[in-house]
Amino acid sequence: MYVCICHHVREREVRAVIRLGARTEEAVGDACGAGTGCGSCLDRICDLIEEETTDTRLTKAA
Repeated sequence: MYVCICHHVREREVRAVIRLGARTEEAVGDACGAGTGCGSCLDRICDLIEEETTDTRLTKAA
């Protein structure tokens, strides 16, 4: 599924850059271009950052 229609960035790409260390919308945009067009996907990018960083914290605690 596309997260960013403007730059044709899929959810798996956004999740990958978050796993590699992107922790802000700007960092995700720098890494893959998502969120740098019209901005309508920024809320979804924030949600993915929260999901991925929460999952990482839970995995490290286990």
